[in-house]
Amino acid sequence: MKFVVDAQLPPSLADWLKTQGFDADHVSSLLSLDASDDDIWRLARTERRIIVTKDRDFALWASDRREGPQVVWLRIGNATTRSLLIWLTPKWPLIQDRLNEGVHLIEVRA
Repeated sequence: MKFVVDAQLPPSLADWLKTQGFDADHVSSLLSLDASDDDIWRLARTERRIIVTKDRDFALWASDRREGPQVVWLRIGNATTRSLLIWLTPKWPLIQDRLNEGVHLIEVRA
């Protein structure tokens, strides 16, 4: 699986995904921090990347556009990187299973 981590999430999340064995990059290393949602969507679609985001817009697009990339929508408020990873780590196996099943939008609630 290949991931693009959206701008409002830390680059260290992409690093964590790499430690889990995935191809992952933060949007800032692929485009720029101010890349538009359209640009990120196109990149993910073209490169077959899964978008990891806190942005509701991507969730709406994923539910409306079945031909687009998969989206992991993290529904967590402001959190330190450490808190984010502590929250996400036990949830990751189920997220990965859902991605493997082809689920288009995975909403992960706090």
